[in-house]
Amino acid sequence: MTVHAHPDDEASKGPGTIALYSSRGVSTVLVCCTGGEEGDLQNPALAEPGGPLHGLEGVALSQAIADMRPAELAASAQAIGFDHVVMLGYRDSGMAGCDANEHPDCFATAPHDDACRRLVTEIRRHRPDVLLTYPDDQRGYPHPDHLRVHEISMAAVDYAADPAWHPDAGPAHEVRKVYYSAWSRRRLLALHDALLAKWGESPFDERWWERPDTDYRITTRIDVADHVAARSAALRAHATQIDPASPFWFGLDDGELRAVYPFEDWILARPSTDNDAVEEDDLFSGLDDVRCDADGQYFRAAGAPAS
Repeated sequence: MTVHAHPDDEASKGPGTIALYSSRGVSTVLVCCTGGEEGDLQNPALAEPGGPLHGLEGVALSQAIADMRPAELAASAQAIGFDHVVMLGYRDSGMAGCDANEHPDCFATAPHDDACRRLVTEIRRHRPDVLLTYPDDQRGYPHPDHLRVHEISMAAVDYAADPAWHPDAGPAHEVRKVYYSAWSRRRLLALHDALLAKWGESPFDERWWERPDTDYRITTRIDVADHVAARSAALRAHATQIDPASPFWFGLDDGELRAVYPFEDWILARPSTDNDAVEEDDLFSGLDDVRCDADGQYFRAAGAPAS
């Protein structure tokens, strides 16, 4: 199970990892906490003559974008290979300080117990072994909804395992491993150098290098070389939010990405670790009852699929 703030976050944070495990028989669940209602138009081609958003402005444009986002998310989830998509039902809170922060349905200010109960219900329903969420250190991009994803995810993991906490939300379930997503400095440098070599310039400006370097915390590197195309297809599915001409997203083609950095990086948060002693290449490492057969398919010792 992976928990995200908005539609399109699943396309940029771990899509190759999900695609890999989905291809190997693992049950995969996307929990999206908001509908992305505050997303601005990032693809100018949609507003050109003949485009679906041509001539729209202001509230009409915002509503049209919001109306398109569920279908975009569905197409992205299909490209990645998710088995289930769950909408937690909150509204996009927007960036810190904007008017959307005051909306009564926004995720960032939703009652803690209510938000946890919604996520606990999904954890108990789908019963994941592994949960992927956002890190505790988000100084590089402190979006209110991203901060809340971390807060609610970690609390919900604890509550889901407690049979006394909202028993009406389903039988208690213990998530066995929790990982934080990471855009490693090593990856950014590799992409930056490759973009400079190809184009003579890079969209990774000095603001990117001012972000904290948390590479020392990375415990797990997943080889997604065979699933880079899932990332590109998922991003393009979010047509309102992703410009297909953007050098940030598509300055390198899939083959070049595969050659430059064919990995996705993760931080093992639970069980806790001193990091230096952990070097994983599999999210299911250490789960003795999860097996991988000769064809690369994951399953439990009892025969049920891993999740």
